[in-house]
Amino acid sequence: MSNHLHDLMTGPRFDTDKVVLHFGNGTGWTRQQLFDRVARYAAVLQSLGLQAGDRVCLQVEKSVETVALTLGAVQAGVIFNPLNTAYTTAEISYFIGDAEPKLLVCDPSKRDALTIAAEKAGVTHVETLGADGRGTLATLADLAKPMTTAVARSADDIAAILYTSGTTGRSKGAMLSHDNLASNALTLKDYWQFTEQDVLLHALPIYHTHGLFVAINTVLVSGASMIFLPKFDPEQILSLMPGATSLMGVPTFYTRLLQQQGLTKDATEHMRLFISGSAPLLAETHREWQARTGHAILERYGMTETNMNTSNPYQGERIAGTVGFPLPDVSIRVTDPETGAMLEQEAIGMLEVKGPNVFKGYWRMPEKTASEFRSDGYFITGDLGKIDHKGYVHIVGRGKDLIISGGFNVYPKEVETEIDAMTGVVESAVVGVAHPDFGEGVVGVVVLNKDSNLNEAAILAHLSTSLAKFKQPKRVFIVEDLPRNTMGKVQKNLLRDSYKDLFKA
Repeated sequence: MSNHLHDLMTGPRFDTDKVVLHFGNGTGWTRQQLFDRVARYAAVLQSLGLQAGDRVCLQVEKSVETVALTLGAVQAGVIFNPLNTAYTTAEISYFIGDAEPKLLVCDPSKRDALTIAAEKAGVTHVETLGADGRGTLATLADLAKPMTTAVARSADDIAAILYTSGTTGRSKGAMLSHDNLASNALTLKDYWQFTEQDVLLHALPIYHTHGLFVAINTVLVSGASMIFLPKFDPEQILSLMPGATSLMGVPTFYTRLLQQQGLTKDATEHMRLFISGSAPLLAETHREWQARTGHAILERYGMTETNMNTSNPYQGERIAGTVGFPLPDVSIRVTDPETGAMLEQEAIGMLEVKGPNVFKGYWRMPEKTASEFRSDGYFITGDLGKIDHKGYVHIVGRGKDLIISGGFNVYPKEVETEIDAMTGVVESAVVGVAHPDFGEGVVGVVVLNKDSNLNEAAILAHLSTSLAKFKQPKRVFIVEDLPRNTMGKVQKNLLRDSYKDLFKA
């Protein structure tokens, strides 16, 4: 019997003696060493009584042991559920209560607090795994005899549950199948032209789709390797580029690298591909990066529920401010958010997506799942966007971020683009808050360069000549930083909450 995802990553076409995980200090694991460790974790999971379809929740720091554990779960047919390391004990209590895992793996420093929560949720085992790769689970793996086979899992069986951020309600567990992950990895390998010669700089967290699936799975199915770093350090990344070929990052990676004087065309000469995702990349960053390095950043678009949906082309024009074309076998359409009717090119509406990458539904939420899918199988992403006359997809914001002011639709991205184009502006965020006359009032929140002389009046004056009156912010606030989550996305819900009383009498 086959195990769909495990078989894809361990096929006979791979060189088992090749180092696939470089640790950045001259050491690393070969593919053989990696999957030997994977097989030991698979055996440990079985020894703890986990069977096919059982869940293991992980709240652990980034380490190669964590990678081996997640792949071991795949081999053992166990559903793995990685959790953000920033979650509190109270938040973890919700997740383990919902997922009902048999095993919770946590950092050794959190074991006492989480054991209490685990006992209340009926979790059978609590084990530890630290950033240094040590812990009670690692010790069990040291002693285990590697599992020589893989538990049978079909393409439709669930491989992982990833919880959404829950900014508009309680977090939902997106069920991702073996084929969701396998098909997307194979597509990205081909679309981004990853080969055995590639070396990826991996500085992303691995509790998220980007670092866990897009980066690691693409490397493993292509026979490439990666330099596996505990966190993003711009000086270290720059120093490692001569031995690497590609980097996957969030926009913050690129803005911070641009602050390094050593970032030049010569420094990036060995690199072939820079990929950005998880948050919008400013067009200014795209242009500055290309001017400094000679490389055009490749921006793509994905979600927890769908893996990757679109990508700017590897060969062809990478247009700043767009997320490129639908990936092969992925279909995207734009519909009226109210009626679901198809819209024409260039019209802004709800993005809907269909393909082998799209998840199987929300864990134990059949009604919510049904409400998020059309009858013909398209998933309603919640993202507003358009497809232009060249076929490029543009994201203009989340549906919940749409502002309706005086009966008119205001798309925050349009206003933000005008503000961001002003000299002296680093970035901006536009939100709508309750207004007694207009229903919602447009509010701009702006970060400036340290030497900028811009103020609220100057920004409003500029926008008065470039935007229709109903789109213009009623107030603009200058701040030092915008609130972001761990993947770099601006948390507009926090901004709305901060200014919710602004227009009250």
